[in-house]
Amino acid sequence: MKAASLADIKKELSVLDKPKLLELCLRLTKYKKENKELLTYLIFESENETRYIQTIKDEIEHQMNIMNRASVYYTKKSLRKIIRYLDKCVRYSGKKETEVELRIHFCELVKEGKFPLWRSRVLTNMYEGQIKKINKAISGMHEDLQYDYIEQLKSSNLA
Repeated sequence: MKAASLADIKKELSVLDKPKLLELCLRLTKYKKENKELLTYLIFESENETRYIQTIKDEIEHQMNIMNRASVYYTKKSLRKIIRYLDKCVRYSGKKETEVELRIHFCELVKEGKFPLWRSRVLTNMYEGQIKKINKAISGMHEDLQYDYIEQLKSSNLA
């Protein structure tokens, strides 16, 4: 089956009545956890972005606290899991400010946690990749916000 274009889907959704649209949304959420999470964000979380950011920060901190640091291997696996979660949350929001705040928080936690970045090139690359993503997101923002976030990076010794 070939998927219809986004324009075709948008056109068709605009002519559907409310009960049919509701039925389609509920059916869509039944099949993929990611669809359900996105719909949850759009309905409940998108109105209060600061609460959403704080919730994600708390979850990242919790994951960092319970992570297995027995070896570099387990540290890498745990950090990758946190980064995947972080990427998913950033994708749901779609806002550069949210992305920058969450990624800066992650990098600060990595620095505070005294992870052995020097012992593994993979850990170093993961950390530097987050810094690159932060800088890329900052470059697409308004000048005032760019200045604020660059100052925050400098004060956190991440830049």
